[in-house]
Amino acid sequence: MSDKAMITLSNGVKMPQIGLGTWLSKPNEVKNAVTHALKSGYRHIDCAKVYGNQGEVADGIEASGVKREDIFITSKLWNTWHHPSKVAEGLEDTLKELKTTYLDLVSFLYIPTISSAKMLIVLLYPSSTRDHQYLIHFPVSFAYPESSTASGSDILTPLAEDGVHVKLDLQTSIVDTWKEMIKLLDSGKVKAIGVSNFEIEHLEAIIKATGVTPSANQIERHPLCLQTELVSYCNSKNIHVTAYSPLGNNLAGELKIVDYPEVKETAAKISKETGETVDPAQVLIAWGAVGGISVIPKSVTPSRIDSNFKQVKLSDEDFNKITALGKNKTARYNVPVTYEPKWNVNVFNTEAEKSCAHGVILGI
Repeated sequence: MSDKAMITLSNGVKMPQIGLGTWLSKPNEVKNAVTHALKSGYRHIDCAKVYGNQGEVADGIEASGVKREDIFITSKLWNTWHHPSKVAEGLEDTLKELKTTYLDLVSFLYIPTISSAKMLIVLLYPSSTRDHQYLIHFPVSFAYPESSTASGSDILTPLAEDGVHVKLDLQTSIVDTWKEMIKLLDSGKVKAIGVSNFEIEHLEAIIKATGVTPSANQIERHPLCLQTELVSYCNSKNIHVTAYSPLGNNLAGELKIVDYPEVKETAAKISKETGETVDPAQVLIAWGAVGGISVIPKSVTPSRIDSNFKQVKLSDEDFNKITALGKNKTARYNVPVTYEPKWNVNVFNTEAEKSCAHGVILGI
């Protein structure tokens, strides 16, 4: 593994704290990004079935020349494979795309569009001396198409009869899916299991029903989405937190978090103190990693991939200054009901979701 900071999960597996995200990366860009990242020292790659680029991730790993046993890969089980009869099939499909025989960490993942969807799986390439872990990506189940010829978006985001919403599977609960995830431990293809985009009530439901606590929870987290209560709860249960979208989202008409005066001022201050150039993105990544949280910034640009991996230390004053941004304004960018096709389910209890017809099916 790289000499960068490592996180030890509850089952003893070690995971690099900084990883390369691949969500929203354009086709034919991921292979080169993964290859460059690994040659630059990254040893943690985050991917997912719904991103549509796991084959490129595998090709990038092969082209890098880095030993597979030294690479920690995160991937996700998509919502269409939540039914108990489909969980193992979803894992096999991901293993095939990633050209490996087992995963290290897997979680339920939710993502509002094909490009944003996630059920978290963390994968470590084969090694006889390492443990392996598997998680659940998102607390929402989609209806698997009845047609045997269905493919592509027909499977990933099956449409309801209204043509506007995703067709949900309202019979399968997160407890149902979690129980199947637990069974995968006996297969030898995973050694630990976890989740993604789970709120406290979702975590409590699966823990209460099964007695098995997830190893990790991957969530949206940045200075405008502090998730203080959820992070505290996860810490109390020894559930590792991974932050996706650590820089926020680049939505048109909104000031990017990297362009906030407080973030720019902090970058300039640290640059002056250290004599090394520090940019706003590095400040946000450093902020996100405080407290042992892992961070998975996305980029396909070689120079940005390199700079995101640079270790920057924040003083308590710096950290508090950035944290204060979220106390004055909050913004969650990944809300499923706002995506196309829309998810008619309230996952995070945001204002936009309060009109949804359904909630998460807990199963307790």
